Amino acid sequence: VQLQAFGGGLVQAGDSLQLSCTTSGRTLSSYSWGWFRQGAGKEREFVATISLNGDHTYYADSVKGRSTISRDNAKNTVSLQVDSLQPEDTAVYYCAADRYRRNSDDVADYTYWGQGTLVTVSS
Repeated sequence: VQLQAFGGGLVQAGDSLQLSCTTSGRTLSSYSWGWFRQGAGKEREFVATISLNGDHTYYADSVKGRSTISRDNAKNTVSLQVDSLQPEDTAVYYCAADRYRRNSDDVADYTYWGQGTLVTVSS
């Protein structure tokens, strides 16, 4: 199973960005999904997760109120919109899928990972 994240880039502080992730090789509509990020020299950290049907979402405090995670099971994609981006949001953003559908914020709970997409926020 291959996950591919895209949509990253260089933006200015205050801008918005939408990241997307899609899969090939298998339909992951029965998995819960998550987004994580990893800044330079930092550990990978949780950003957001969404349940099987999209009716439950959970966000890290660092992005709560300015981020929206969504999924389209028909298209086998999951997206993350982040508004009011700040330099501290600079990181490689990863999508991940959990076959046990735990809606977890733990990196270790995710089965499949995308390759990451870099988001750089300039001040």
